[in-house]
Amino acid sequence: MRIAVIGAGAVGGTIAALLDRAGHDVEVTARGENLKAIQSTGLSLEGAWGSHVAKPEANELISRTPEIAFLATKALDARSALRDNASMLDRVPIVVVQNGLEGLDLANHELPNSVSIGALAMFAASYLRPGCVAVTTPGSTYLGNYENDQEVDRITQILRDVLPVHQSKNFLGAQWTKLLVNQINALPAITGLSAQDTISNSQLRKILTKSMKEAAKVGMKSGVKFASVEKFSDSLVRIFAAMPDWIAQLLPLFMRRKMGARPNPGSTLQSIRKGQASEIDYLNGAIVRTAIANGGFAPINAELVKLVHEVESSGEFFEPTEVSARIHAALNA
Repeated sequence: MRIAVIGAGAVGGTIAALLDRAGHDVEVTARGENLKAIQSTGLSLEGAWGSHVAKPEANELISRTPEIAFLATKALDARSALRDNASMLDRVPIVVVQNGLEGLDLANHELPNSVSIGALAMFAASYLRPGCVAVTTPGSTYLGNYENDQEVDRITQILRDVLPVHQSKNFLGAQWTKLLVNQINALPAITGLSAQDTISNSQLRKILTKSMKEAAKVGMKSGVKFASVEKFSDSLVRIFAAMPDWIAQLLPLFMRRKMGARPNPGSTLQSIRKGQASEIDYLNGAIVRTAIANGGFAPINAELVKLVHEVESSGEFFEPTEVSARIHAALNA
């Protein structure tokens, strides 16, 4: 099948390499040194799902009309990517592999003649160098949209031969569950530590626990029913939100164990290391906007957003004690 992957970064590159390994005719879009490397030596996959060197067609923009397209750019680049490739995507089913809450609505708006399907990648992948990605933690990909139409069934069946995939009938709830998991992204970006080392640090683990509980309560107040994704479920999230912090820390510790030994930097830290703007406004920022829309506030998530932006501006990471002090001040402001 002829498939396009727009954005060959960590997640998009992993999906493209797996599609190529499964025998699909793949075209990817990339930029700069990454594009040059893929055009020259191919797209290398390493890590938990084995090794493979894919040889996809690679260009800055899609050069041919695909049968299916994947949008795997960062959330902040999604609108421009859709518009730049719109002529090749009209009436083409598009799978939006995006963090945050806005990706599916954006694709529906920009490509009104196409069926848009949301995808949540629960595997962790790292961009090692131009033309090379690695899966650091295996996991499933969850597909769905707000209409639960038959096209979701068709794409799910196609992808089952490529990577672990499940269909979610409550895709908004799945997006919120992923937002909860994505709380792990901010603190590594602020401190420069891996996700595993972040959770191992007692000060940072306490902050992560509080930010996750805050996110869960914001979702609950907005009427969200959290979908079952990996080991998370609506009942687990609600129990977690009601726990005292000292017990609730068991959830981040479980997450760390699931990550394995290979350091997982998280997508936000990867963006900062590459000198790129991060998705923090679509992750913790989405929690803050939802809280405000419902007449409340999310002070921990708001402060984490500020801290990430400060690192983006200065290039300097914070020590855990500094982060703890900032969060304490935000809570007592």
